[in-house]
Amino acid sequence: MTVHPTDLPDTGQAANRGDAILERQRARESSARTYARSFPIVPARAQGMTVEGTDGRSYLDCLSGAGTLALGHNHPVVLEAIQRTVSSGAPLHVLDLATPEKDEFTDALFATLPSGFADKARIHFCGPAGTDAVEAAFKLMQTATGRHGLLAFTGAYHGMTAGALAASGGVGTKTPVPGIAADVTRLPYPYSYRCPFGVGGERGAQLSASYTGRLLDDPNGGVVPPAAMILEAVQGEGGAVPAPDTWLREMRRITAEREIPLIVDEVQTGVGRTGAFWAVEHSGIVPDAMVMSKAIGGSLPLAVLVYHEDYDGWLPGAHTGTFRGNTLAMATGTATLRYVDKEGLAERAATVGARMTARLEGLRTELPAIGDVRGRGLMIGVELVDPEAEPDACGARPVAPQLAAQVRAACLERGLIVELGGRYDSTVRLLPPLVITDEQAETVLDRLTDAIAAVSAPQFTGVQA
Repeated sequence: MTVHPTDLPDTGQAANRGDAILERQRARESSARTYARSFPIVPARAQGMTVEGTDGRSYLDCLSGAGTLALGHNHPVVLEAIQRTVSSGAPLHVLDLATPEKDEFTDALFATLPSGFADKARIHFCGPAGTDAVEAAFKLMQTATGRHGLLAFTGAYHGMTAGALAASGGVGTKTPVPGIAADVTRLPYPYSYRCPFGVGGERGAQLSASYTGRLLDDPNGGVVPPAAMILEAVQGEGGAVPAPDTWLREMRRITAEREIPLIVDEVQTGVGRTGAFWAVEHSGIVPDAMVMSKAIGGSLPLAVLVYHEDYDGWLPGAHTGTFRGNTLAMATGTATLRYVDKEGLAERAATVGARMTARLEGLRTELPAIGDVRGRGLMIGVELVDPEAEPDACGARPVAPQLAAQVRAACLERGLIVELGGRYDSTVRLLPPLVITDEQAETVLDRLTDAIAAVSAPQFTGVQA
C-alpha cells in the first residue's frame, strides 16, 4: 500500500475533522493519556515509516509504537499473515488451547533464542502487554525460590501493573501508591553520563558490580535473599542507556553464584532492535528468564515469558489471562520473526544505528545543547542539556527538559515523530523501524538537527531561528 495525499479528504474539511476528534479525545479520555499530549495529530494512513494525518501532512515515525513496529506500519508480510489467517477460518480466540498458529509461533520464536537457552526453555503466554509478562516472571521466581524480594535498578522501566511498577525506577508514578516498592532493593545501573558514583565510564560500571556483590554478601546490608534480579540490557524509557557487556556478565556471575534467578526484560530491546536479535547476545549471557512483548507480535498485542525448565513449578492456573490466545498476533509475530531473521535486519540495525549515532555524536560541537549521544543499534538517545551551565564531575551538564519538549514539538512541525525519555524527559529517543532506508535515516537526522538548532540557538546564544 502506498499513501497518497489524495487518499484523504481535501484541505480544511479533513483538518477540521481531525481537530474535532482531538477535542473529543480531550473531553472523554482519562488524564493519564500520554502520547496524545505529545503529538496533537490524528493518524489516518500509515505505510512503512510514514504516517499521514487527517490533515494530509506526512510524518516520519521514529517512535514505532514505542518499538513495537519492527517492520514499520502495515508491512506486506504482516498484512498477508492477517489476511491468510482470517480467510482460513482459524479461531481468533481460544484462551490457551493449542492451535497450529501458536505451535508455529513457538517454533519461530525458539529458533531465534540465544544458544544454550532454547534447548531447555519453557514458554508461558501472558496477557497481551509486556507488564503482564513481567508480573508472570516475578510470580514464577517467587514460587520457585520461596522468596519474595526483588533486585531492580535505577532508571528501569518494566511496566505499570503493581509488581512491574514497583521494580521500575520512576518516582512520579509510584508516589501516590503507598508501599508499592517495599520488597524491591534498588541497585545502581551503570549510566556513564550521569554516573551514580560520580566517576563515569568503565570505572562506574565496575563500582556498580562491586557494590551489588558486596551488598548481597553483607549480613548487615539489609537485603534478604531475593527471589530474582530483573534488568534491561539497554534501558529504553530510561533514556536509551546501554549496559556495558562486561557489567552484564558480572551480573550473571553474581546472580548465578548466589542462586538468584536473573530475569532480562527484552520487551523493547528484542527482535533485532539493538543490532542483535536479542540484546543479551551482545554480552553472551544466558539468563534464567526473558520477558518479551512489543515486536514479537508483529504490531499486534502479544507477550510471553520464556524461562529455564527448572523453574517450571507452577500449578495449573497459577498465571492466567483471557487474551493469551491471540491467534492473529501469533500469525503476525511468526511472519515478523522469520522476516527479521531472513532479511538480516538485526545486522542492518547495527549498521544503520552506528552510522546515525556517529553523525549525532559529531554534532555535539556544533550543537552544544547535545550533552550525550548513546544507544545500541536502532535504539538511540540524544540527551539535551543546558550548555551554559557548569558540568559536574563526570562532565555532564544539567538536564534541559523544557528544551527537549520544544525540540520534540519542532520535530513534529518538520514532519518527524520522536518521543522523550530518561531523567526529567530530557532525552530525545529514536526508535525507527528496522526497515528504515538510508535516505530516511539521513532525513531523520536532518530534521532532528534542524529542530535542535532552531530551538537551542535563540535560547542559549541569542541567535534568531
